[in-house]
Amino acid sequence: MQRFRHYENSYSSSPPPAAPVEEIHTEQLQEEEEEEYTEEEEEMQPLIQESGGVTEEEVLKEQEAEVQESGREEGKTAPVESKNGQRPEGERGGAAKYSLFTWLAVLALLGVWSSMAVVYLDIVDYDSVIAKAQEFRLNFSEVLQGKLKAYDSDGDGDFDVEDAKVLLGLKTSKTEEESAEEGTKPTETPESFYQKEEDHPSQAAAETTPSGEEPPASGSQDVESDIQAAVPLPPLVEDEFTPDHPQDSAHPYEGEGDAIDSTGVLVEELQPEKTAAQSGQYLTSSKVSHEADLQSEERTGSPPAATTEVEPQPVEAAVKKKKKPKLLNKFDKTIKAEIDAAEKLRKKGKLEEALQAFERLVQQFPQSPRARYGKAQAEDDLAEKQRSNEVLQRAINTYKEASELPDATADLMRAALKRRAARQQFLGRTRGSLVTLQTLVQIFPDDVSLKNDLGVAHLLLGDNKGAKQVYEEVLGVAPDNGFAKVHYGFILKAENQIAESIPFLREGLESGEPGTDDGRFYFHLGDALQRVGDDSAYQWYELGHKRGHFASVWQRSLYNVKGLKAQPWWTPKETGYTDLVKVLERNWKTIRDEALAVMDQDRGRFLPEDENLREKGEWGQYTLWQQGRKAGSACQGVPKTCSLLDRFPEATGCKRGQIKFSVMQPGTHVWPHTGPTNCRLRMHLGLVIPKPGCRIRCTNQTREWEEGKVLIFDDSFEHEVWQEADSYRLIFIVDVWHPELTQHQRQTLSAI
Repeated sequence: MQRFRHYENSYSSSPPPAAPVEEIHTEQLQEEEEEEYTEEEEEMQPLIQESGGVTEEEVLKEQEAEVQESGREEGKTAPVESKNGQRPEGERGGAAKYSLFTWLAVLALLGVWSSMAVVYLDIVDYDSVIAKAQEFRLNFSEVLQGKLKAYDSDGDGDFDVEDAKVLLGLKTSKTEEESAEEGTKPTETPESFYQKEEDHPSQAAAETTPSGEEPPASGSQDVESDIQAAVPLPPLVEDEFTPDHPQDSAHPYEGEGDAIDSTGVLVEELQPEKTAAQSGQYLTSSKVSHEADLQSEERTGSPPAATTEVEPQPVEAAVKKKKKPKLLNKFDKTIKAEIDAAEKLRKKGKLEEALQAFERLVQQFPQSPRARYGKAQAEDDLAEKQRSNEVLQRAINTYKEASELPDATADLMRAALKRRAARQQFLGRTRGSLVTLQTLVQIFPDDVSLKNDLGVAHLLLGDNKGAKQVYEEVLGVAPDNGFAKVHYGFILKAENQIAESIPFLREGLESGEPGTDDGRFYFHLGDALQRVGDDSAYQWYELGHKRGHFASVWQRSLYNVKGLKAQPWWTPKETGYTDLVKVLERNWKTIRDEALAVMDQDRGRFLPEDENLREKGEWGQYTLWQQGRKAGSACQGVPKTCSLLDRFPEATGCKRGQIKFSVMQPGTHVWPHTGPTNCRLRMHLGLVIPKPGCRIRCTNQTREWEEGKVLIFDDSFEHEVWQEADSYRLIFIVDVWHPELTQHQRQTLSAI
C-alpha cells in the first residue's frame, strides 16, 4: 500500500513546470536508456505497436509540434535548447520512457486493487493459510534443530539469525568469546547457576505483614518478649494486602498449610500510597518484590536478597549471575513467540490480558511448564493489583503445577517453588511453606541458600530446634556462611547461651553477606555484649544506627513510625493525656487495693516474667489488656480498675501495648533493654514503693517511683530497673498511643 500511495501522490497533483535541461552526452544517454529499458518494457513494446502502431520517432515529432504550436499561441518561449543550439538527445527518448512508466503504473494499480479485492471479498481463506504457515514453521523449527544443531553458536538450542551471522563469518561465536575470556567452555548443568547464589530467606517473611509499616510479632505475653523472640525481623512493608492467617506461626499445627481461604477481600482499610522517597521505607510489597524476583530470575534464576546493604560480590560470582536461567524446555522453544507475547503483556501491566493469554497457552499446550509458570506469575501480579487472597492462592497452586510437569527445567522448578514458598508465607501458611522448602532441598541437596531458607521457615514456626539443626548442617559444609552464622547465633542467644552466641553473631555481621545486615542481629549482638560486660556493645549499636536500623544508639526499637517526637521522659501535659493521669492518681488507692486483693487470694494470676530480661530475682505480671483487647476474665478480679480505664481508648485501644500490674521482689535486676516500638508511651503508677532501693533508668537519667504518682517514659529508649529494697515493689503499667499518631494510624497499625 505504500507503493500505491506513492504512485497516487505522483499523479494526482499537477505536473511541475519544466526545469532547465543541461547538455547530455550521447554516450551517457545511451547507457541510461539501456539501463532504464527493462524486460517489462521489452514485453510491452508489441502491445504499444498493436494499440496504435506508433513508433518512438512519430510520437516525438507529434509532441514537438504540439509544444511549438502552444508556445506560439500563448506567447511563450520555445523549448530550451543546449548551448550549441541543438536539442538534447535525452529529450527524444523521454516520451517513450514516460509512456512505458504510465503503463507500469496502471499495472501496479491493477495489482493493488486485485489484492484489496482478495482481502475484502474473502477470495482466499486466510485462516487455513495461517494455520498451514504455523504448521510449516513448527516443522521447519524441528528440522533446523535436527539438521542445523551443529551451527548453534550461542547455545540456545536452535538455529537463528545470530547463528547465521556466525556461520557467514559476520560475528564471533558466543562460546568462542566465553572460552577466550574464561579459558573453558561454559557448563550446562543447572546446578552451576546456583553455586554462587546468595538469597535472603527472610524475604518471604517480609511479605507476611498486614498493611501498615511493619510486621506484628506473635506468641508473646508481653511486647518486650517480641524483641527476644527467635524470629528474623523482616524489612518493613508498605500498604500490603492482609494475610489470611496472621497467627499461623503461633499455632502451626491447627490446620493444613495448603487449605484455601477464599475470602478475597481485605480486612483493613487501605492507606494512601507513598513513593519510596516519601515513605523512606523499603518497598517490599508483593508487587515490587515480585518484579524484583522476575528481573533477578532473568539474570540468575532466583530472587534477589532483600537486604538494606549488600557488599560487593567477587568477580566470579558476578560472572555467574549474568547467566540467564533456562526456563524453556525443548518444546517451549517452539512456542517461544507466543510465550513472549503473553509475557510482554504482563510486563506492561496488562494483567487481565496476560492471564487470558497464558490460560489459552495452557489449554492449548498443557505440557508446557513455561506457559503454566507464566500463568502463575500473572495470577500473582493480579492478586497484588486486586488485593485478593483468593487469586493469590490460585497462583500458589499454579506454581506447584508448573514445577511438577515432567519436562520442567531445573531453573524453572526452582524459581516456581521458591516463589510458592514466599507467597505461602505471606498468606500465613507457614507450615505449607516449610513443606515446599523441604521439597526444594530434596531436589537441590547441595544448595546452601535453600537450606538457609528452610531454617528461616522453621524459625517462623517457632521451631528453634529444627532451625538449629538445619544451620548446623549448613555450617558443617560451609563454615564461613555468614547468613547461617547470624541465625545460628540468634538461636543460641534465644536459648540464653549468651557468650556462645557472640562469635556467631559478630562474624556473621562482619561477613557482609546478603541477609545479615538485619537490625535484630545488631540488637542481639549488642545485648549479648552488654550482659557479659563488654562495652563494645555500643559500637555495634552505633553501627546499627548508621545502617538505618535504629533511630539512635539509645532508641533501638525496630517497629516504628517515622517522624514521631522522640524523648525518653514525658510530662502529662506533653502527652495530652492529663485526664487519664488525673484519674489514675486520684484513684491510686482503689487500684492498689484491688491489686493486693488479687495477690493475696490468687497469686497464680501474677505470671513470672519469661522474656529473659532478668539477670536475677523474681518479677511477676498480671495483664488486664493485651494488644487493645481485654485479657480473658482478668477484669473480674479488679472490676473497679477496669471500669476506670474503659473511658480512655488511648489506653484500652492501644494495640501496641498492655495494661498490667507488675510486682518485683527484692534483689531483682532487669537487664538494659528497649521496647519494640516507638508508637506508644508507658505510664507507671506507683502503688507500693518501699524506700530506698527501687529505681529505673531511661537513657542516662535515673528516677524513682512514688506512691500515687505517675511516671511517663518512652520505653523504645534503653531502660534498666533495680529492686534493692527490703520488700516487694508494686506498680500499675498503662501503655498509651504516642500522641502524634493520627486516628487513621491507630486504627490501621498492626498489633504488637
